[in-house]
Amino acid sequence: MSHRRSPGIAVLGAVLIGALTALQARVNGSLGGELGDGVLAGGISFGSGLVVVLAIAAVLPAGRAGLSRLIAGVRERSIPAWMLFGGAAGAFTVACQGLAVATIGVALFTVGFVAGQTTGGLLLDRFGHGPAGVVPVTVRRVVGALLALAGVAVSLAGDRVGGIPVWMLVVPVIAGVGVAWQQGTNGRLRLRVQSPLAATVVNFAGGTAVLIVAGLVHVALVGAPRALPADPWLYLGGAIGVVYIFLSSVIVQRTGVLVLGLGSVVGLLTTSVILDAVWPAPAAPPVLVAVVAAAVAISGVVVAAVPWGSRRPAR
Repeated sequence: MSHRRSPGIAVLGAVLIGALTALQARVNGSLGGELGDGVLAGGISFGSGLVVVLAIAAVLPAGRAGLSRLIAGVRERSIPAWMLFGGAAGAFTVACQGLAVATIGVALFTVGFVAGQTTGGLLLDRFGHGPAGVVPVTVRRVVGALLALAGVAVSLAGDRVGGIPVWMLVVPVIAGVGVAWQQGTNGRLRLRVQSPLAATVVNFAGGTAVLIVAGLVHVALVGAPRALPADPWLYLGGAIGVVYIFLSSVIVQRTGVLVLGLGSVVGLLTTSVILDAVWPAPAAPPVLVAVVAAAVAISGVVVAAVPWGSRRPAR
């Protein structure tokens, strides 16, 4: 019975991942706005997340065992080097959050992010990048992806988009593609080391390293940022990221990259609508537009993830 329910539970987990991603985007965006430096905000987010996940891995026996297998695999070169770079995509995402969300809002950031994640997930599943191997591009999955993109198009309606710099609309798309790749990569690494905690440590270590280098270069070019803000909640982005990256490395092997991404769309859009309604940004879309976009995208998830009328072979 638990095995039969697991696909539905996995999709609900994907929705939760999206909700946490939206919440992290708002936190990191607010920190970036307070600092006037999105790269530093991303570095703080990843660095704090690395501290949290290392502490958890050190305390739990399963975490220590996973880290031991990881170190042995790297030394023996049984783990390909590319599996260690999932954090680079995450680093780019949190830097984009810090740079753009304070201006365009969570919902509009999600617009581009969803477009990239949905398209990237469809292609990565087709080429077998995720831990589930090659996932066929069925009509149902394509229609679901197109409906998610239609939700993106609806979100772009309105006059507020016209005054936004083009790069603020483009970088979330690239970030979405990167996260689709990151989810598949982390899922495969998890299978190699048999530990979602170890995969999460790798993700945060890589992302922190990238952002430290980027932050040093940024400071050298434009100078030191403003003083650190005192509000404690501005520093919760890393802890939130630990939770959803851990979940994604577990869930992706059951859902595939595309359905994980589409489930995340539901959580992303729904949560971003709520956040922008109670905490609006200057270029956030109208609430009604965001609600319609979320409804369209959710219908895409239903089409892609629910096996309507499918028959399972007898066992």
